[in-house]
Amino acid sequence: MLFSSLSFLFFFLPICIFFYYIFPNKLKNIVLLIFSLIFCMWGEPKYIILMMLSITLSYIFGLLIDYFDKNKKYKLKKISFAISIICILCILVYFKYFNFFVDILNSFKFVKIDIKTILLPIGISFYIFQILSYLIDLYKNKIKVQKNYFLLALYISFFPQLIAGPIIRYETIENQLLNRKNTAFKILYGIKKFIVGLGKKVIISNQVAIIADAVFNSQGLNNYSTLVLIIGILSYTFQIYFDFSGYSDMAIGLASIFGFELEENFNYPYISKSISEFWKRWHISLSKFFKEYLYIPLGGNRVSKLKWIRNMFIVWLLTGLWHGSSWNYIVWGLYYCILLILEKTLFKKILNKTPNIVKFILTFILINIGWLIFRANNLQDLLLIIQNIFTNKGNIGLMSFISENSNIVFALLHIILAIILSTNIIEKLNKKFYNSRIYNVISNFILTLIFVISISYLVANEYNPFIYFRF
Repeated sequence: MLFSSLSFLFFFLPICIFFYYIFPNKLKNIVLLIFSLIFCMWGEPKYIILMMLSITLSYIFGLLIDYFDKNKKYKLKKISFAISIICILCILVYFKYFNFFVDILNSFKFVKIDIKTILLPIGISFYIFQILSYLIDLYKNKIKVQKNYFLLALYISFFPQLIAGPIIRYETIENQLLNRKNTAFKILYGIKKFIVGLGKKVIISNQVAIIADAVFNSQGLNNYSTLVLIIGILSYTFQIYFDFSGYSDMAIGLASIFGFELEENFNYPYISKSISEFWKRWHISLSKFFKEYLYIPLGGNRVSKLKWIRNMFIVWLLTGLWHGSSWNYIVWGLYYCILLILEKTLFKKILNKTPNIVKFILTFILINIGWLIFRANNLQDLLLIIQNIFTNKGNIGLMSFISENSNIVFALLHIILAIILSTNIIEKLNKKFYNSRIYNVISNFILTLIFVISISYLVANEYNPFIYFRF
């Protein structure tokens, strides 16, 4: 079920909110858990068993780790922790990478493995990482064991962040599970945040996706001119940002309606003036996860340069693989690994003296190249697109491209809107006129308009993809 679907907006969510607020405080978490499990079962009922298995394993191993720690049986604590991490990771590896490993083996002529394709359960990459954060922090004594099975289950299955995060560390939500306050301010903030996210997803992302898909999914990819290819890449750059940040906004807004406070997952990444800054602004929860649970334990940058490069390679290889079982994602991860290493070593002094506008333009170009690697259907298409951009051999120009796709003109207008809204202009206006009654009236009217337009888009058009379902 998508947040940006009519069934969610006018059926699931209203019923969930109704039952949540009519029940007493001591039963609110049970209501959320039940609706979270229903949400998980909506499209893939069989995978609820997998989620419950993951929750049960994390609960049992959590109790074991805590028991051995309190009884000073540190060797058994370490063994139980190691087994728990292996079990949880095996679930992720099997469902996410088994097909990839089989394809690699089948690429050898003397190997032929014929198996049924294993489908990827929705949200598995996110809730598995949350389980890992719980077990790791428990092992390091950063948190207390959760002895209430249902509270742990709610943390892992909480439906607002189940599909696409943000990845919530148990430490940040531990107290909120029992001690949060449901206030009118949180509800109002949550509604506004949700509408903003819905607008990002439906009005912008879904529209620019039409252009990106028309380019990247075309059988005549070799025939497009440089301009058409660049517009296609630019469209995907905005599609993935407004798709993912829109969903994160909706998740944060929904959580706020139920009294939870989640951290922001995006902070205007396209205004960055370096690749390092970009990754501090993009998918913040994932960056923090890899930094705190992998990069720092490996030694971070407090080691020799050779070991630091090794650490960067491991982190970015796994970051690429986390996004999916494809060579494109591996190349994408290594691409950013190389950029960051160069930025922090060879080009550090040069960049310090470079004007901000130049750094911004260069960073944005590099980000677009990264999304090209990410979006290309395979490495062969990637090389073909790069070759055609520089040679301009394609005979289909922009006008021909538009004539072949009648809905492109309307979609192109959304790129202008995407460029404006990917900056922090609106945020600055909100801060400047926060106490202005007229401004608040206008902003509330605009939010209402965004909601109405979003609904009209959903009613008129079934085209409602979601990129991170694949991850």
